[in-house]
Amino acid sequence: MSALSDLRSLTRQQRNAVVASFLGWTLDAFDFFILVFVLKYVATEFGTDVASVTIAITLTLAMRPVGALLFGYVADRFGRRPTLMVNILLYSALEFASGFAPSLTALIVLRALYGIAMGGEWGVGASLTMETIPPKMRGLVSGLLQAGYPAGYLVASLVFFLLFPYVGWRGMFMLGALPALVVFYIRSTVDESPVFLARQHSAERGRIWATIREHAGLFVYAVLLMTAFNFFSHGTQDLYPTFLEVQRNLSTTTVGTIAVIYNIGAILGGITFGMLSEKIGRRRGIIIAALLTLPVIPLWVYSSGPVLLAAGAFLMQFAVQGAWGIIPAHLNELSPDNIRGTFPGFTYQLGNLLASANATMQAGLAEHYGNDYAFALALVIAVVAIVVALLAGLGVEAKGIAFGRGREAGKPHSGRPKPPPSAVTGGSLNVH
Repeated sequence: MSALSDLRSLTRQQRNAVVASFLGWTLDAFDFFILVFVLKYVATEFGTDVASVTIAITLTLAMRPVGALLFGYVADRFGRRPTLMVNILLYSALEFASGFAPSLTALIVLRALYGIAMGGEWGVGASLTMETIPPKMRGLVSGLLQAGYPAGYLVASLVFFLLFPYVGWRGMFMLGALPALVVFYIRSTVDESPVFLARQHSAERGRIWATIREHAGLFVYAVLLMTAFNFFSHGTQDLYPTFLEVQRNLSTTTVGTIAVIYNIGAILGGITFGMLSEKIGRRRGIIIAALLTLPVIPLWVYSSGPVLLAAGAFLMQFAVQGAWGIIPAHLNELSPDNIRGTFPGFTYQLGNLLASANATMQAGLAEHYGNDYAFALALVIAVVAIVVALLAGLGVEAKGIAFGRGREAGKPHSGRPKPPPSAVTGGSLNVH
């Protein structure tokens, strides 16, 4: 009830920014996860194996840093709002074109281009929202925004469950053009970020590489953290439907039902830990969520039937996306003011690049051990959960810092002193 009251306290402009960014990320994730559900069917049509088709996922993830840098630069130069509209139109068009791919090579090329468009949306949308809402609302809204990712996965699973038998894998991609309609909402209701408007004549605006050099230590730390986080999410999501279909021989209906269940868990986890991080801090919230995944692993992949597998998947995604629910606020608070359109998305997507081989690696590992996808999934998540917790514990945070006053001008609303200069200028990464 407190969360609902807080959301109602937002102004109309602030609510519209939250809704637009949530929809943009939700529908972007919907377009991405369509391929996850149809890997087997694409492989069959093009006469190849699942591991070969996962190259499309790998390239989608690998190209996302290009989009984050390109669209982030444009957002820092010309504004978050117009950049977000162009971004959504582009990824919708490429998704639609994927449904007409005449060969696996053509599909892989289209998915690589889609990765550029997908890479831009998160950072631009998150910066627009975080710069628009009050600082005390960042934790809650961060969880809500990041819940858009599993919400998109949920929408994809529902569409797969309801429509795949009628439209096939090509029709699934064509339905992915629908997010373009969000542009009309953004154009008519969303205002530009007030922080961007206040800084648009600043001499520092858009100095991406100079600013990154000034904050080199923070930049490297953020990339390492996001690499671990991307292994964390994609290691539990990308091949899980394939595990259920290939190793457990579950029907399309059952796989779709389980996907709905675990994405509900992901949405609840993101919102829960986003709010919790406002009370206990960003780093502590991430550590708790990451470590909660470890005891869930046996239930998640080694349960004896679909009911227990669904319960394990629900709990796993509650914890994984719980940790992720903190990230939009965390990265935006750590970001230098003048490149906030670029820094969060670029570090996030560079992490994606470094983790982009996950699906192919897991598929190859599973096939090497006789299609033992359970082993591949369990091994990756056990290692990565520990790495995420360690990186978060050894890192920095700037909860509540004021935006738009220069990177070191804000005082965290938690009552603690602002982050020391070494935490934000590229020196040693202090724990505080």
